[in-house]
Amino acid sequence: TMNPISGTYRYPPAGPTLSGVLDFLSDHKETDELYMVLDEELKMMSRICDRVRVIGPRLKEMARLAHTEYFIEGDSRADVRDVLRETLFAPTVTGSPVENACRVIARHERAGRGYYGGVAALIGRDTTGRQTMDSAILIRTAEISPSGGIQIGVGATLVRHSDPVSEVAETRAKLAALLGALTERPVRWQDHPEVQAALSRRNTRLGAYWFGGHAPPLHGALAGRRVLVVDAEDTFTSMIAQQLRTLGLDVAVRRFDEDYSASDHDLVVLGPGPGDPRETDHPKIAHLGDAVRSLLWQGIPFLAVCLSHQVLCRVLGFELVRREVPSQGEQRQIDLFGRREVVGFYNTFAARSGHDRTDHPTLPVEISRDPDTGEVHALRGNGFASVQFHPESVLTADGPAILGGLLASVLPVPEVRAS
Repeated sequence: TMNPISGTYRYPPAGPTLSGVLDFLSDHKETDELYMVLDEELKMMSRICDRVRVIGPRLKEMARLAHTEYFIEGDSRADVRDVLRETLFAPTVTGSPVENACRVIARHERAGRGYYGGVAALIGRDTTGRQTMDSAILIRTAEISPSGGIQIGVGATLVRHSDPVSEVAETRAKLAALLGALTERPVRWQDHPEVQAALSRRNTRLGAYWFGGHAPPLHGALAGRRVLVVDAEDTFTSMIAQQLRTLGLDVAVRRFDEDYSASDHDLVVLGPGPGDPRETDHPKIAHLGDAVRSLLWQGIPFLAVCLSHQVLCRVLGFELVRREVPSQGEQRQIDLFGRREVVGFYNTFAARSGHDRTDHPTLPVEISRDPDTGEVHALRGNGFASVQFHPESVLTADGPAILGGLLASVLPVPEVRAS
């Protein structure tokens, strides 16, 4: 079980009120903050577990503030050491994607963070001999030196709606909660019916798959097919792989810089990742560009997601631009080839088109796009498809069905012979 926690209600001096709690639960910035952390921890759980499912949300009430939280459950046979390795560090502490965020931290922070953001874990075995582990992240934790000095690491989660003054005030509230932990009895609103109703409303537009809906309609054309998922340094690929297995596909995941053979598979999914798709000299971007051209040339069916979608758009001649404001965990309703879909975006760059269809020199391409901005949401052509959004994200309401439909559409239609 993992416990993603984010969004903060700072109690006023007189303590929390019902109206304050309900205003917090309806705040889009605080809601988006939790959704993004949920997606990040779903990535981690999908790497180490099968049958991943989400429970919540719930209100986590503390002495000076309250958070919102989900619980993520899954089944795993992994060694506890591997579980710890795959789940460090929390995206709320580092940023995301975690791998790339750690590079940014190393580049900009001149001193270490000590124990802050680490883990305290009790590891043992149960009565049947199976490994057990109970662990907690080391935040809201005081480091006491031999001389009696106290150091407390504290931070805030920054998202696209963040206000600097409010984020600094949040860090003060978190610090006060630790220092005053033994002095006050907090007011609790978790079980109030209106609070429970407000929490339940948060899930109405999220992907049912991650809340236990593990039986999306299977596409007969996909059952038993072998699919290669290429990881471009974003563990969203683990969530893609989990959904693909649910659809009945035989899934193999390889990093972009590992050896792999696309021709050994029936389908290829080129995954998302950080990076500027216009930097053609970057090793990862160059590899994805070569992979796209090779798949088109060989006629191997494929789907490209987010960064890989942008690379495909560049190869096909579309204009690529940096968005004025990144779509960081942004949920939108779009027209996806004639169907209204609620989907989640995580992108800094976007392709643009002024038309719904283009005639590439070798193949026609159908375009799903924003009619006002021209931003390309998805492409569909003979043997390939791509999406700017993340069908695997918890922000996408019907991800497995979208994935299944797109993958089935890129497969060749079997010939029907008259007898």
